[in-house]
Amino acid sequence: MKKKGILSTCIILAIAIVCAAIAGNSFYQKRHFQEDIVTEGSGVTRTYKLSTYNKNLKGTIANVDIYVLEGKEPGGSILILGGTHANEPAGHMAAVVMLEQLTVEKGTVYVIPQINMSGLSHNDPLEGQPQYIHFTTSDGDVRTFHFGSRAANPIDQWPDPDIYTHKPSGQGLSGSETRNLNRCYPGVKYGTLSEQVAYAVTKMINTEKIDMEIDLHESSPEYAVNNACVAHERAMAIAAEGVLNLEMEDISMRLEPSPVTLHGLTHRELGDATDTYALLLEVGNPSQGRFRGYTDEALVLTGADPCYVKAQELGLLYVDYSAGNFPLSLRVARHIAGCAAFIEAYNDSLDDDGRAIIIGNVPDYNEMVETDDLGLYLR
Repeated sequence: MKKKGILSTCIILAIAIVCAAIAGNSFYQKRHFQEDIVTEGSGVTRTYKLSTYNKNLKGTIANVDIYVLEGKEPGGSILILGGTHANEPAGHMAAVVMLEQLTVEKGTVYVIPQINMSGLSHNDPLEGQPQYIHFTTSDGDVRTFHFGSRAANPIDQWPDPDIYTHKPSGQGLSGSETRNLNRCYPGVKYGTLSEQVAYAVTKMINTEKIDMEIDLHESSPEYAVNNACVAHERAMAIAAEGVLNLEMEDISMRLEPSPVTLHGLTHRELGDATDTYALLLEVGNPSQGRFRGYTDEALVLTGADPCYVKAQELGLLYVDYSAGNFPLSLRVARHIAGCAAFIEAYNDSLDDDGRAIIIGNVPDYNEMVETDDLGLYLR
């Protein structure tokens, strides 16, 4: 009996070691996977690193690329942030599609599709979410992108405090929010990794005198602020015109004011700490909602979940789920249409066109929704 017990223990130990090795390799591969952002043939004129605005980011996972699309004529400028919350793939993928598709005739468009690279490098524990999503391009290539976490990787920022104190407001939040990039603005130069990233973005906007900033997000379909634009008060007139333009195109969009007393978010802090017009866009994402069922890549891409069909019937949602899905192609299309509409509204707000931003080759909203194939818009 004693020998059998020792044998059983050894077998269990061997199985545990194998499982740990498989899991460890999976974690390692995700941590080191580099997305292939294609710039050849696109409107990108140059790239440089975020550490330009905070040297403390050199040598860290957060030293991401900034892609610049410059028009032939000088004009205004806009910064598009994707991937702030890496479990909200529409923001990440919309930034990539715009980066690879847009042309700029006048002014400058800055795109950072991986602003929270630390969040992209891991998944939320116990959520059972996929590590990657895949798309087949028109020439048959399969491109792979991260599906990550709302928060920075604990490997990069640990331990969490019991209470996260936002600087400089003194606002207190749950300790885990210290790894939420969108609670860390305007940032701290020598703070946590998330605070250092936020500081770099704030300094970038001030250094480059960027006229408008749009942060691309997703939210649970049951969350009240959904299919919405959240705007700093200085950007409210531009946001209102942009929302009206979208509504006229049958793209439903709500307008929400940035709360004055909720600190750390881009639409509040970048509006206060810089001269930019700060906006944030939200679109419904069933793969991050709390009503969802089995969570796999198919749910991320299609947004089809029977639990949300029932929630729609019960009137619990803030998005139209009557079609039984809310696909990623639709969510990306909404973000792209939103960016184009707010750029147009910004141009209309100018006394003269010296600071205008003129973009072209914007993917058509209706075509993106009807084809329901995001791979067709990737190079």
